[in-house]
Amino acid sequence: MLDIYVISLGCPKNRVDTERLLGGLNLPGTGGVRLVQDIAKAHVALVNTCAFISPAVRESVRTVLEQAAQIVRLPAGCRPLLAVAGCLPGRYGGGELARELPEVDLWLESKAMPAWPRLIMEALGRRDPSRRPADIGVEQTVDMLCPPRFLAEAPSYAWLKICEGCGQSCSFCSIPFIRGHVRSDTLPSLEAEAAYLLEQGAKELILVAQDLTAWGRDLPGSPGLIRLLERLLPLPGLKRLRLMYLYPAGITEELLHFIRQAGPELLPYFDVPMQHAHPDVLRSMGRPFSQDPFRIIERIRAALPEAALRTSLIAGFPGETEEMFETLCSFVRNARFHNLGAFSYYAEEGTAAATLPEQLPERVRDFRRDSLMEIQAEISEEILREFVGKNLEVLVDAPHPEWPGLWTGRTWFQAPEADGVVYLSGEGLSVGDLVRAEITESFTYDLNALT
Repeated sequence: MLDIYVISLGCPKNRVDTERLLGGLNLPGTGGVRLVQDIAKAHVALVNTCAFISPAVRESVRTVLEQAAQIVRLPAGCRPLLAVAGCLPGRYGGGELARELPEVDLWLESKAMPAWPRLIMEALGRRDPSRRPADIGVEQTVDMLCPPRFLAEAPSYAWLKICEGCGQSCSFCSIPFIRGHVRSDTLPSLEAEAAYLLEQGAKELILVAQDLTAWGRDLPGSPGLIRLLERLLPLPGLKRLRLMYLYPAGITEELLHFIRQAGPELLPYFDVPMQHAHPDVLRSMGRPFSQDPFRIIERIRAALPEAALRTSLIAGFPGETEEMFETLCSFVRNARFHNLGAFSYYAEEGTAAATLPEQLPERVRDFRRDSLMEIQAEISEEILREFVGKNLEVLVDAPHPEWPGLWTGRTWFQAPEADGVVYLSGEGLSVGDLVRAEITESFTYDLNALT
């Protein structure tokens, strides 16, 4: 049995990578994997890092150093292998980081992701053959028809990452040189992985990628997102399918028509990162719909009037004037997104935007971010207030950690870990239940409900 202590930072895509890595170490005949909460009891300490923006880089480095400090205090024969994976080595390269952080035993770069299990096994063998699990073969990888996933517990929902990398050229974004160009998982592998997740108890699958609408362009025949949805929707046990991160230019009339007629399992939930609303800023960002970003919202709502929209926005982009920022604020007020995340701009090393003139002070960027969130808070309160007294279907996610008898769940317009939740009271509830509940109270982002 291989005991692993895991910290997975950043977005859900990272979590999928972590679960696939653990699954690759948990294949039949390997002896199995066990997650431990005490680093002193682990054979391997794994930190899967995020490095999308500067604060994430700092958090990742701090977390790695904290784990290294714990390890060095352990007796020499009881120290786990410290492996660091994901965006940090993907961005800076394992060779450079090895010089800066010699405390790390193994760097796992994103481009070598299918080989991560094998690289860990080899490192264990080199480091201490007596601690290497006896039956694990070093040639095993996660590069197979159905990438295995190691789920610590039966979930109510699961993330399904459908492709890696990004082919867009947004001037502010570091993803293309961290994760590379688009590499789509194959249709059979995704169908098999989705079926496996549903068999483990998931009722909702959330498709994630840097850009969902790019899926399949690099595969033979360029099947496209609609083809993938057609294969996933009939899977037994699927109650909800949610799409996260739809690049605006990829939301075609054909896709909207498909969503409209697909049935209740495919939620009318659109996560569309607009990033800004002023045409000059959008052009500088290298974003689509720079002349009229509101067109994409009108297109969605014309096809699906009941749709819930979420977006992300960047405040304080280089050259953003007060007038441009006010355009963005007006856009938020008029669009009335169900959910919105606003972020301060960071000049990321290696991006085109970092070289632009008129970089704004941090205090201005943060003030504008906070102002956007204040506007959104009022909108969210107004939208949620309209649901009080109505009966909605709620997916039960987990028991409340502090209040016995209270559960957390989500209705259709709430994505996990991104939007608000429903606090649910009722008898005989279990994780994964899909129940009708009366909304009794609303707050800024959350709801109270009673079954």
